[in-house]
Amino acid sequence: MPISHEPGVASMKYISLFTSTLLASICLMVSTPASAKGRLQCVPYARSLSGIDLFGNAKTWWAQAIGRYDRGNQPREGAVLTLPGFGKMYNGHVAVVSKIINAREILLNHANWSRPGGIERNVKAIDVSDKGDWSRVKIWFASNGALGTTSYPALGFIYSNR
Repeated sequence: MPISHEPGVASMKYISLFTSTLLASICLMVSTPASAKGRLQCVPYARSLSGIDLFGNAKTWWAQAIGRYDRGNQPREGAVLTLPGFGKMYNGHVAVVSKIINAREILLNHANWSRPGGIERNVKAIDVSDKGDWSRVKIWFASNGALGTTSYPALGFIYSNR
């Protein structure tokens, strides 16, 4: 009996399964935020939450926002708090304001802060600046279960155009 090279039912099922698996893999790659070494970073997470379309290290967002987004020193829900490079945090940090508690206390959503690659939602941040202008902040840190011991310089808030 001669061997047929035309696709049969079994090979069509294989092609269909392969195509489905390939499409599912592509969808996962496209919908999963960018990460470094398999860990979620603050920049793609903040971008996805805020709609602020900036790229590159967090420490560059403040300058990149000039002429594209309003910036200021007062928190607003949905705004991005930007921190410059500082100590071990040489690439800076960005976090999205989820709620304003009062003039000197807010809640943040952010990634890759106290747990490498981890997401933290509604964590406390307080303004510890002398002038109450959010130029210096303390942010909740998981291993302390409280505010961190370091006060960080802050550049300000980038406001979403949404």
